[in-house]
Amino acid sequence: MKRWLGFGALALLLAGLGGFLARDRIALTIYQRGAAQAMAADTLASLPDGLHAAFCGTGSPMPDPERAGPCLAIIAGKRLIVVDAGEGAARNLQLMGLPAARIDRVLLTHFHSDHIDGLGPLGMQRWVNAHATQPLILQGPVGVGEVAAGFNGAYRQDSTYRTAHHGAALVPPSGFGFSPRAFALQGGRGVVLNEGGLKITAFDVDHSPVHPAVGYRFDYKGRCITVSGDTAPSEAVAQMAKDCDLLVHEALQPRLTRVLVQAAKDAGNTGLAQLLSDIETYHTTPEQAADIAQKAGVKALALTHIVPPLRLRGLEGEFLGDARGRFHGELWIASDRDLLSLPATGGMTRSTLGGR
Repeated sequence: MKRWLGFGALALLLAGLGGFLARDRIALTIYQRGAAQAMAADTLASLPDGLHAAFCGTGSPMPDPERAGPCLAIIAGKRLIVVDAGEGAARNLQLMGLPAARIDRVLLTHFHSDHIDGLGPLGMQRWVNAHATQPLILQGPVGVGEVAAGFNGAYRQDSTYRTAHHGAALVPPSGFGFSPRAFALQGGRGVVLNEGGLKITAFDVDHSPVHPAVGYRFDYKGRCITVSGDTAPSEAVAQMAKDCDLLVHEALQPRLTRVLVQAAKDAGNTGLAQLLSDIETYHTTPEQAADIAQKAGVKALALTHIVPPLRLRGLEGEFLGDARGRFHGELWIASDRDLLSLPATGGMTRSTLGGR
């Protein structure tokens, strides 16, 4: 009897071991297939000719495990332009199948840390993956040269290691870092790029005391996207977004941030309470963004730079307030890896890149 029990235990052990081995083989097969798909992924090749907004970061400086720092990728035809690069931007672009090697330039709306702290990884990935021989263009208002110089200096030593390890043919020293392109606006607006059918117009917004601070309008083959940047409610945004297909606007809900203010006060942290209270003064509520979108006559409004983080799904209604009643077009709270496509032939589709 004991012998049979021993055989039974051995059989169960072997069966269990076989199950683990089979699971490992299955996992390896799935991993190999996933690697092949990831290496071949190129969202740009699959998109129709037109204008597209890919949300590579919809968060803010407040910690949010679901949102990277501010980042929006604009795709015009096969041209990839990134607006702002907050923490985690490079990671999300890769997950979305938008190769860093294909980035044409980065546009900055202003120089708040949460809009630039992802530039280092983004620039490094673009340089190495593209075997670039020219630095990445970093375009923005006056002051962008100082930002570029800072990141170039911080990553200079690392860049020498990359070339020494992989060789100059694979990682050319001449392609390292950022090449700044500063612009100064006359009369509050100006065209900062006009080539290949794509026109980009920068315009001043009100993010006082932050100055300069700008938004951007993108026009390509009859489609239009306007990006507010960080701003208090601004007439300039409504004017520049006039009759656009999409307005991408930042949003802060004071009803929710005031909960945090009170919690900080109750915890005895009066300094944090003051900081949280101050941020109301230079941002826009969802309701105000809806009013701006309605006045501009845009077809869709995407809210981004979400403050505070919406850690519970049920908070989305509280965040929006009565914004849906104020704007008659399509309105949504953008999430990381959302994609809004505006084909040159017409129509509008919304999807997710790379899953959740």
